[in-house]
Amino acid sequence: MVEEKRQPGLAADNFTGTGPGGLDSVAFAKWYRDAELEQWEQLDFEAIGQIAGLLEKAENENAQVFVMGNGGSAATASHIATDWAKTAERAGKPLLRCTSLNDNVAFMSAIGNDLGYEKIFVRQLENILSAGDVVVLISGSGNSPNVIEAAAFAREKGATVIAFTGFSGGKLRAMSDVVFHVDSDQYGVIEDMHMAVGSILAFYLKQRH
Repeated sequence: MVEEKRQPGLAADNFTGTGPGGLDSVAFAKWYRDAELEQWEQLDFEAIGQIAGLLEKAENENAQVFVMGNGGSAATASHIATDWAKTAERAGKPLLRCTSLNDNVAFMSAIGNDLGYEKIFVRQLENILSAGDVVVLISGSGNSPNVIEAAAFAREKGATVIAFTGFSGGKLRAMSDVVFHVDSDQYGVIEDMHMAVGSILAFYLKQRH
């Protein structure tokens, strides 16, 4: 059974979310493959369909989509936002106005330095979020304080909240309108599946007539 991960991240002395331990490289690769295949077999098509519908609604209504996360999820957020804004483009069709809040390093560092790291997303949203926009929050634990603050603010402003989570989903799972959840306690598997679903959605949007 996958338990809640209360502490976000993966410190050097914390092995939670890594794997069984003690395996050689080949045995670990096989274990990892099987763990990921299990997630593919359990893929939540309903959640993917709901997220696709919300992105199409945002596209049609010229609403904005903001994507964010920490660490590996920050890289995922940047990649997903690029794919949804650029790769999904179709000639003569509306564009999806999608931005990663992880990409303005100067703004992030100013907020972190002056207000605290837990404010790096919510303070950006205060400048740019409107009712009807979509906020996509990527968090393995679902308990990162900056993500939780962003979710609370988005709900208050009348935006739609989408979460990509792992472990038990943490606090974020209950705060979101739609959740793509990876029921795993292995960080790599969780992050791989988040990125894969980001790509599924990008190329779904691209291939429409």
